Amino acid sequence: MILTGPEITAAAEDGRLRITPFAPDQVNPNSYNVRLGPTLLTYTTDVLDAHQPNPTAESVIGPDGYVLQPGQLYLGHTLEQVGSDLFVPLLFGRSSVGRLGLFVEITAPIGDIGFHGQWTLMLTPIRPLRVYAGMRIGQIMFFASTGPITPYGGKYQASTGPQPSAYWRDVTGFRAVAS
Repeated sequence: MILTGPEITAAAEDGRLRITPFAPDQVNPNSYNVRLGPTLLTYTTDVLDAHQPNPTAESVIGPDGYVLQPGQLYLGHTLEQVGSDLFVPLLFGRSSVGRLGLFVEITAPIGDIGFHGQWTLMLTPIRPLRVYAGMRIGQIMFFASTGPITPYGGKYQASTGPQPSAYWRDVTGFRAVAS
């Protein structure tokens, strides 16, 4: 079952889910709008390697916005910290943003029960697009779970700001390559 807007509000008020900061005007009929945080990361090498950390460059979205370029993956983040120990969160781009040609969170929309933090957003534009910190970029829906719960305790827990891939931590026998 999906939580309705009034139930999202009630769950945020009684602590069954956390959205910080919480703004009542961000509540939709069955989702909550999340806003784009001020920091973007881009990878700085032409070839990414899943078995080692990849270098990134950080950009800050200024008051005049930031122009995203096609062919580039941007790692952004939600302004809000979101999480729940009871509900399964799913994050999708807002349709208004999709109609501007920006793909948001296409490959990894599901969050784990027990994750709490800012969500990293995978942003890919199909044409140059100016974005702004604080703009409503996505929406999170919450689903009730059934069965025993094992809370998330993984590598992205309590994230602040955009997080590059840490897939390399999952590789058995990993040895970091000196950078």
